[in-house]
Amino acid sequence: MEAFEVLLPLALILCLGKLMGLGAHRIGMPTVIGMLVAGILIGLLKYIPWEPLQYAFFSPLVGEVLGVFSKLGVVLIMFSAGLGTDLKQLKSTGVASVVITCMGVAVPMALGTLVSFLFRSPGENALNWLFYGAILTATSVSVTVAVLKELGKLESKVGTSIVAAAVIDDVIGIIILSVLTGFSSGQNGGEAGWDWFAPNAWLVMIKIVLFFVVFIALGVGLRKAFDIMERKAPHNRRVPILSLVACFVYAYCAEKLFGVADITGAYLAGILLGGTLSETPYVENKVDTMGYLFFSPVFFANIGIANIDYFSQIDLPFLAFGCVYVAAALLGKLIGCGVGAKMCKFSFHDSFRVGLGMMVRAEVVLICTEKGVACGLVDPAVFPFVILIILLSSILTPILLKWSYGHEEKKLLKTR
Repeated sequence: MEAFEVLLPLALILCLGKLMGLGAHRIGMPTVIGMLVAGILIGLLKYIPWEPLQYAFFSPLVGEVLGVFSKLGVVLIMFSAGLGTDLKQLKSTGVASVVITCMGVAVPMALGTLVSFLFRSPGENALNWLFYGAILTATSVSVTVAVLKELGKLESKVGTSIVAAAVIDDVIGIIILSVLTGFSSGQNGGEAGWDWFAPNAWLVMIKIVLFFVVFIALGVGLRKAFDIMERKAPHNRRVPILSLVACFVYAYCAEKLFGVADITGAYLAGILLGGTLSETPYVENKVDTMGYLFFSPVFFANIGIANIDYFSQIDLPFLAFGCVYVAAALLGKLIGCGVGAKMCKFSFHDSFRVGLGMMVRAEVVLICTEKGVACGLVDPAVFPFVILIILLSSILTPILLKWSYGHEEKKLLKTR
């Protein structure tokens, strides 16, 4: 197969991904869902028994190219997420957001771990069960922010707490992911079990700590260098180009030298170069344009293409696990964040809204799942259920939030 022949599959992915993304946005859902559906639809072409079609879209070369572009897409997504992390906001939100986040991480992780333990497969160990739990810690409040903005509640106590808690949630989730993937690489993909007293277990912990210490220290110097560059040449293309250089170097060194997930390196690079730099919006805009124009649609579509076979191969025991796992994902955030808000003296209704707002999942949960599959800690057959988590949370959250605020306004009108 000639290299130019990968252009046709890429053209279909971009075209169908854009159309489905627009369709999803039109009905009030994240564009990510549209891109996933595009991948699933393209994956269905596998079942058409026509050799030229199979050769054009599902040859080994096409799969290899899509895999490379997908990797770049996920690194850019996490770099952009880091750029958008406001460290000043983290400092100013106070105790409430921290409590909400901690409860919103602990409860779904505990539930996910418990469910995977109860439905465990032969050969799995604590590392596998914990990774299933870690997947459920991810959150994405883009849908929630859009709804709260529409309702005029984004600047309210609930709105600011949700946004700040989501930022802290991302940081904690990335750290958990780094620790688990680090142990995985240190334990041969988790097959050797998880022994805290083994020398290589401590080596993994030391390498993870060293990663954060070394790269944060380097990042301080890097940040100063970018400050000088920005003052001399504001809005110059060299700034986003060198930002990408830093992102790729951090991602590469994280995985290669420290055994930490490459997406962790990209996310940390984004945090170090974002937040307070005057050029951050400019850099973020350029990265988003490049990522969401090409690489990100390929990443999300490739998930659908690569995992379409698992939709038809789910057996009854795994179906039972998947349904309980989806329930754990939704209830874990709702209960965990809701209880956290209640502990911080929120009213019952506001606590319920905080739980709802933090329940939404999107790209980060897919990234975590993909990393778990790559490490051999997660069964690829879980992908359909992760997609179901995204769909249900994205549909239920706007409906229930609008109902909650509308119900409260009706009650106030009746009492007047």
